[in-house]
Amino acid sequence: MMSLDDPLVVPQPDQPQIIICGLGRTGLRIFTLLRQQGARVVGISYHPLPDSGGEIVVGELRSPATLIQAGIHQAHTLVLATSDDALNLAILTQARVLNPQIRIINRLFNITLGERLDHTLPHHVSLSAAALAAPLFAFAAKGNRAIGQLRLFDLTWPMYEEVIDTAHPWNGKPLKALWNNRSQLLIHYHSPQQPLDLVTAVVTGQVLQPGDRLVLATRPQQPVLQARQVAQFWQRLRDTFNHGRRRGQATLLVILALLITIGLATITYLWYSLDTTWVDALYFSVGMITGAGGQEQVAEQSSAPVKVFTAVMMLVGAGVIGICYALLNDFILGSHFQSLLSVARMPRQHHFVICGLGGVGYRIATHLHNTGHQVVIVERDPHNRFLPSVHGLSIPVIIADASMTSTLETVNAAAAEAILVVTSDDTVNLEIALTARTVNPKVLAVVRTYDADFAHQVQQVFGFEQVLSPMDLAAPTFAAAALGGRILGHGLAGDTLWVALATLITPNHPFHNQSIQAVAQSADLVPLYIESQQRTLHGYDLLDGVLLDGDVLYLTMPANRLDQLKSFATPVVEGVR
Repeated sequence: MMSLDDPLVVPQPDQPQIIICGLGRTGLRIFTLLRQQGARVVGISYHPLPDSGGEIVVGELRSPATLIQAGIHQAHTLVLATSDDALNLAILTQARVLNPQIRIINRLFNITLGERLDHTLPHHVSLSAAALAAPLFAFAAKGNRAIGQLRLFDLTWPMYEEVIDTAHPWNGKPLKALWNNRSQLLIHYHSPQQPLDLVTAVVTGQVLQPGDRLVLATRPQQPVLQARQVAQFWQRLRDTFNHGRRRGQATLLVILALLITIGLATITYLWYSLDTTWVDALYFSVGMITGAGGQEQVAEQSSAPVKVFTAVMMLVGAGVIGICYALLNDFILGSHFQSLLSVARMPRQHHFVICGLGGVGYRIATHLHNTGHQVVIVERDPHNRFLPSVHGLSIPVIIADASMTSTLETVNAAAAEAILVVTSDDTVNLEIALTARTVNPKVLAVVRTYDADFAHQVQQVFGFEQVLSPMDLAAPTFAAAALGGRILGHGLAGDTLWVALATLITPNHPFHNQSIQAVAQSADLVPLYIESQQRTLHGYDLLDGVLLDGDVLYLTMPANRLDQLKSFATPVVEGVR
């Protein structure tokens, strides 16, 4: 939801650059990250925070006096980091009254409202922690230990760190060979032997050695269609039939009773009068039992026993028809039919099971679905607000308790690629993950937790592949957005926050008509590629290029070096990727 027209900002030396409003777990994490990057930052908190290590203003968050004390009149950026959308909006309006030009980074759970605000208010950027964290959960489920993400070519690239040791396949490999690989983008290089920036190391033919560290982003791979999908289709068809037979057994029995009743009446009328055709007898029997009527002369001219039989059939038929209609209505319009459809779409193996359809779970499901993976969702609440959306994507959903072994067996968790446990309750998440281990001890489990410190402990004690906190994953993006610019992605390596951004080269730009190699070496940035209407440069050819008017330079650099682009860094126009 970040605005494409948001220019890079440069703080004046005598101004507080950023105000963080709301120092809960997320706000404090953003506050700490910004201080680590050297930004001038002031925090506003309801309560004193003695261990924060920075300037803190204590008071009512929406109070004009508190905002003025924090420096709202001089600040360039305000980050609204509370977990209450209504409170964030109240602070926003008060801040804009005091400083109409201040730039707002707004944490909102309501993404639709955030988009409306982005289009309505100038210098407003709304971010959703759930939307930011979801791709990293998806990367973790696919086995990537991502430290960040990068949005390029309409794809979300996972960013991770490689530590070279003697057994690493890249040990002894020249960086130049990795630079030319277009399926991955090099972000940062660190050598303990000699301090070299990445571009210099590539140009001088540096060879990777044990102890070297690389930060890189990899192009996400689409899943490969396999021949066994045909067998899986027939297996699903059999499962659907068996499931429908079990769930609809009562309905089938009542329908069978109705058919027997109609058949008995038809045979009785044919036996009584040989002059009656079987069509007339059948027509009268159906009309009599259903109450629709027709061919009444079959019974009107009959004897008293036949008329008594007809009356009995009317009463029996009315009961059978009533029960049949009720069961059919429940089966088709109720949960049975939806469950049957879910079973029909249920993958047998190599799929991802998502337990919990909250904001994070929904966005993980859509991310995996949009990248071509098979997804199954388990949710307890039949009235969950995201259900219509996932049904519209034809993603199978099981309304059940994911902590039950039978539920995980229903979604074929034992044969899944991974299980993502992302409900909003840490205790429930732990229970589900442990249950999944009983179904398949080797299943890859990615578990959500609110507390990042607790996440590390849970991962150590129980041995889950990854235990992640959405708030902890989203905080670097908030920090990067607060530092300014059209941020395309971020990664956190140690204490260094790396940001990816795009800048449009104009005649007034400080990089105009300069060699890309020279710019990269002097400014400590890494060029990813150049795109314009005339050309696109990637790989090693990129380092030989010169930045021209109209070029869009995509790059990564440390967040604390953004001020090098100064106010000449024109934002990218809409429509250029």
